[in-house]
Amino acid sequence: MTVSETSPAVPVVVIGCGPVGQTTALLLARWGLPVVVLDGRPERDMVGSKAICQQRDVLDVWDSVGVGAEVARRGVTWTTARTFHRDHELFSFEFADRGQSLFPPFVNVSQCLTEELLDEAIAAQPLIDVRWGHQVVGIDQHAADDGTGAVTVRSATGAGEVTVAGSYAVACAGPRADVIRSALGLTFDGQTFGDQFLICDIRTDLPGWETERRFYFDPEWNPGRQVLIHPCPDSTFRIDWQVPPDFDLAAEEASGGLDARIRQVIGDRPYEIVWKSVYRFHTRAVDRMRVGRVLVAGDAAHLVSPFGARGLNSGVLDAENAAWKLAFVLRGWAPESLLDSYHDERHAAAAENLDVTGATMRFLVPGSPAEAQHRLEVLERATTDPTARAEVDSGRLAEPFWYVDSPLTTPDERRPFPGRPARGDVPVPAPGVLAPDAPITVPGRADVVRLRQLAREGVTVLVGDDAALPALPEQLTGGLPIAVYRIRDLDEGTTLREALGARPDEIWVLRPDAHVAAVLTRSADVAPAVARLLSASAPAPVPA
Repeated sequence: MTVSETSPAVPVVVIGCGPVGQTTALLLARWGLPVVVLDGRPERDMVGSKAICQQRDVLDVWDSVGVGAEVARRGVTWTTARTFHRDHELFSFEFADRGQSLFPPFVNVSQCLTEELLDEAIAAQPLIDVRWGHQVVGIDQHAADDGTGAVTVRSATGAGEVTVAGSYAVACAGPRADVIRSALGLTFDGQTFGDQFLICDIRTDLPGWETERRFYFDPEWNPGRQVLIHPCPDSTFRIDWQVPPDFDLAAEEASGGLDARIRQVIGDRPYEIVWKSVYRFHTRAVDRMRVGRVLVAGDAAHLVSPFGARGLNSGVLDAENAAWKLAFVLRGWAPESLLDSYHDERHAAAAENLDVTGATMRFLVPGSPAEAQHRLEVLERATTDPTARAEVDSGRLAEPFWYVDSPLTTPDERRPFPGRPARGDVPVPAPGVLAPDAPITVPGRADVVRLRQLAREGVTVLVGDDAALPALPEQLTGGLPIAVYRIRDLDEGTTLREALGARPDEIWVLRPDAHVAAVLTRSADVAPAVARLLSASAPAPVPA
């Protein structure tokens, strides 16, 4: 593999210091890259709880930068999702874990607290320079003197316009990143739903509701529309009502209607409104997530409805995908063409999220009387007919995207991807799928106790008992962080192989984001599979 060495002394510029930008910066610094973070706000604004629902695999990403365990500890764990029609429970489900994850399926915590914990990690990281009060007004790309190319970000500040030069930029500036999308020539097509949604974070006592998410279709206290209830820390509950397009929050408060609305849910008990807001849903996506030396991530790249908690969670997975690929390119471990796969993989993930949340919104907000009648019939049938319950869409909850069709994935005809698994389940491990976590013991390493910790150190090759150890050419081992382990040396028992479904004659290749890149039966195929996951040309065979 021939790649050009690029000095990591020039920073990567991250635009936006929300959770996606914070995560991007921390992950880049974890790979040893300097980062400058620009944000147009004068300082962190701790307003409202915003995105509250963090998925297990996102907590795992944050754990790699020292934050995940604390987010989980400070949040509320919930394991059950219940769906009702009027006052009748249609179904409930719990979430599967094929391995033994350190984290629960979901943790609810205020985005403000998440940002605070990420800020603390950033403050302890000398490679990250955060600059508030830098409103980005333009992005220029040009060829640098050394021929490697560069990006210049222009910002308006209190001292006038300033520029920051970087090797690459990652735009995580949120949904209002119109200037950035325009500068990059991106479209942002999609739609806005007419109905509004009212959020209130209510501090009160609701015994029995602390560990479950509840979704109500057409309850008597919001006829014809929906209500979603999530538990949060400090005896707080997020209540989300679908309301008419002309809903006026100020008038609702003045008339006493808001108090009556809340009491219809919680009853005659004391409560405190911690935060309230009214908003509309948008579903949009940029046409490209890579434009030269700029990658676009999070809400700047895609907007989805919050039913399913796919916004922030998918943005964090954008950040991880971007960070390891930028690191491998800038470290000289992979060619610059690896960055093309960022668009391939994360745009496909965005399309999946748009498809899933779009179907949810069509069920929640029927577009015609015929669609409304169909929904009512489905809900009424689901009361007594279990087969109808699969048609009830209250939001498929966030899950990682499966890179089965990625150009970095080596297919395995023995493990065809069966498609989207059942609600609450996870896919069987196969090429393109995120590997399940499992406890391991690494010889001579007390600091690594889980499979995903090990995988996130670079490229990891796991060899079954009956498979030959692969001989890797110098083209791959020259500086590339790659490690080869016998599965039995990581786990003397059966936990790891059962979590993976690994057979004794197999060799598993894991990417730096813990996704499975390949499952092979010939050691000679390992080097080509590694080259493929790096978007590199296949190395010359190792002489026997």
